[in-house]
Amino acid sequence: MRILLVEPVARKAEETTLHMQKGGFIVDHVNTGHDALGMLKSYNYDLAVIDVRLPDMDGYEVLRISRAARVPTPVVVLSEERAPMAKVKAFSSGADDYVTRPYESMELTARMQAVIRRSKGYSEPTLRAGELELSLDSREVTVHGQNVHLTGKEYMILELLLLRKGMVLTKDAFLNHLYGGMDEPEMKIIDVFICKLRKKLQMAGAGQLISTVWGQGYVLRDEGSPLAAPPERARTHATVF
Repeated sequence: MRILLVEPVARKAEETTLHMQKGGFIVDHVNTGHDALGMLKSYNYDLAVIDVRLPDMDGYEVLRISRAARVPTPVVVLSEERAPMAKVKAFSSGADDYVTRPYESMELTARMQAVIRRSKGYSEPTLRAGELELSLDSREVTVHGQNVHLTGKEYMILELLLLRKGMVLTKDAFLNHLYGGMDEPEMKIIDVFICKLRKKLQMAGAGQLISTVWGQGYVLRDEGSPLAAPPERARTHATVF
């Protein structure tokens, strides 16, 4: 999952990024509110983590502007302020959660995962399709209870397919999820990743869960279930702030 971290203090940014990476997240970092707004309008993020104290505007203002522009990215606010009214202000501005410093890294990761699950319509940390199970918390993939070893990119593709189960996803959507619009390789790399992922799942006994929709993209569904939605295209531009 791709995270936008908005943190002006270099030391704190490094520490928080390390915690997030250990939790399996891919992190993009900016240190100003204006840069945060630019990134939020240009790329699809699973979550934004925003410090309240920014050099050009406070985190609440970033929240208000992004919500007014209908940017759907869920947001966790980081702050050293523990007063109840600070939390009220954050939630009133559009925050999905509020974490105070100092924090335990495991708690931050768990709360980030919980917000992401809720934003995608899942209350439990495990995604399923037939005998396939993927744990969002441990990042483990199993078929018939047996672990399936996947590379980082293969896991991210499977995760996205399960989160959008029944929806046709374009190659652009996969590229955006894997690389966030930065240093993207050629589109055919998605076909390579999908081919390797299919083979691993089939060898583990998961069957043919990933289907090709010619001219559109790929879809994962429980065997025999119909398509639920048209292709999803990656958002590269949004409303100008």
